[in-house]
Amino acid sequence: MHVVIMGCGRVGSSLANELEASGHSVAIIDQSNEAFRRLGPNFKGITVTGVGFDGDILREAGIERAQAFAAVSNGDNSNILAARVVRETYGVQNVVARIYDPGRAEIYQRLGIPTVATVLWTSEQIMRRILPDGSRSEWRDASGTIALCEMHIDSSWFGRPASLIENVTPARVAFITRLGEGQVPDAHTVLQDGDLVHVMVLEKDISIVESALAHSPEVAK
Repeated sequence: MHVVIMGCGRVGSSLANELEASGHSVAIIDQSNEAFRRLGPNFKGITVTGVGFDGDILREAGIERAQAFAAVSNGDNSNILAARVVRETYGVQNVVARIYDPGRAEIYQRLGIPTVATVLWTSEQIMRRILPDGSRSEWRDASGTIALCEMHIDSSWFGRPASLIENVTPARVAFITRLGEGQVPDAHTVLQDGDLVHVMVLEKDISIVESALAHSPEVAK
């Protein structure tokens, strides 16, 4: 997949290198050409000097073919503006913005834009939100047998009961993050667009669950 990152500070440069090392193509935008030195000599991606919410700059970075966008500059307003432009103008669904003010982050979460406040910030959190397939491990028991994973679900699961995941896979739904708030699903919980689904699963069954949730429930059965 192609990922566009706005902001080449410590987090942005680390994220760019990690994504590239994972086999993804990366474009990174920053207002300072000097910032790209943080990427190191082995970075093969695209570097674009400019403002990350400018249409010409975004197109130069390949936003029209991007599957994900992370706004991680040092300005809350710039990050949220860029995230909204990318989602609303270019239709990129996997979008996340870093917000320094946790109070504002919560507001934007409720508007449907995933955010991470700096007090909670790690590159791992961003990776979990912008990679569209598979899972990201959040916890493992001491024996390494059981894992808590955030799973990507295909859009065909939206509108279906959360309990359906347990009916067609060997996983158990631990909780769902919806609009920035965690909730434990019950028999009446229906999956919605934007939900982050966290499941408990045996290590040996992770690939089975990933494959099932990447397809429609009918295929998973």
